[in-house]
Amino acid sequence: MTMDRQQRESERLEALCRGEFGDKYVDRNGDAGDRGQAFWTSVLSEFPAKRILEVGCNIGGNLQWISKLANPADVFGVDVNQKALGIIRNRLPGVNAIQTAGRDLPFRDGFFDLTFTVGVLIHQPQETLPLVMSEIVRASRRWVLCAEYFAEQLTEVPYRGQHGALFKLDFGGMYQRLFPSLQLRRKEFLPASAGWDDHTVWIFEKA
Repeated sequence: MTMDRQQRESERLEALCRGEFGDKYVDRNGDAGDRGQAFWTSVLSEFPAKRILEVGCNIGGNLQWISKLANPADVFGVDVNQKALGIIRNRLPGVNAIQTAGRDLPFRDGFFDLTFTVGVLIHQPQETLPLVMSEIVRASRRWVLCAEYFAEQLTEVPYRGQHGALFKLDFGGMYQRLFPSLQLRRKEFLPASAGWDDHTVWIFEKA
């Protein structure tokens, strides 16, 4: 795929998430992260971080817990959907909610102690997924966390009538192949029965 086609595919999915399709996602997921308190308390206890970034934060389901465990002024969330960001600004007024795409983060190298995604890499075009991962790693000083759908091989999942919009993959393995200096510090499974979405979690430390 040419660079122009890669750019168009990224822009297609970002436009999808910015528009009515993304707004409906926000409406469907009003309770996202409501049962995440124990998980984030455990993570930040084991992997202490002062400044934290979530890429693809939606309405702040994860940030609501993180901002209770860290100074809200040091908690950042980025998303392309303005409706979701507006909800964060109303619910979590001390948290930094910024509209931007994951492939072009407006932060300097190592600005955060922890950068993470939850159910976001699954929606990235395969051609530009390494760029998004690279930005997430670049912006972190120490920890990188991803919680995503897992499959041994790339598997596209039908997603509300859209093609190329949801994939299962070994995202942790891909991080380690692309960035060999990342050291795996924790891996676990968060089942739907516990209020998650059958996510596999990888937590890495930058060497």
